[in-house]
Amino acid sequence: MKTPALLATIALSLAASAFAVSAKDDHGHDHKPMHGGIVVPTKLMDYELVAKPTVIHLYLNDHGKAVDVSQASAKLTLLSGTEKQEVDLKPAGNKLEATGTFKVGPGTKVVAVVRMAGKPAGTVRFALK
Repeated sequence: MKTPALLATIALSLAASAFAVSAKDDHGHDHKPMHGGIVVPTKLMDYELVAKPTVIHLYLNDHGKAVDVSQASAKLTLLSGTEKQEVDLKPAGNKLEATGTFKVGPGTKVVAVVRMAGKPAGTVRFALK
């Protein structure tokens, strides 16, 4: 990996963490996983990532209600050790989805850039366990 790309990835990761809020907030809803994944709450919505070696799902939830993702997309950057993989997610029912072969073992870091019609892109960071 070239140094500028590595620095850009690190900067993006650090910027994403600034958007995250505590799971104990005053929104009046629970931040527990509804699909068996990892939940990261932000000011605007909760993101739940379900990452498996052959499929990745990203669920968007706004104050306990599913978000319409029919006009949404996401680009994930998977960082596993020294390997980097970029994945495009497309709408699939109530979630964004990609199928293929993914390195999503323990320790993998995931940076998601989510785009929704008429809204600025949102960035969120996950750490797989």
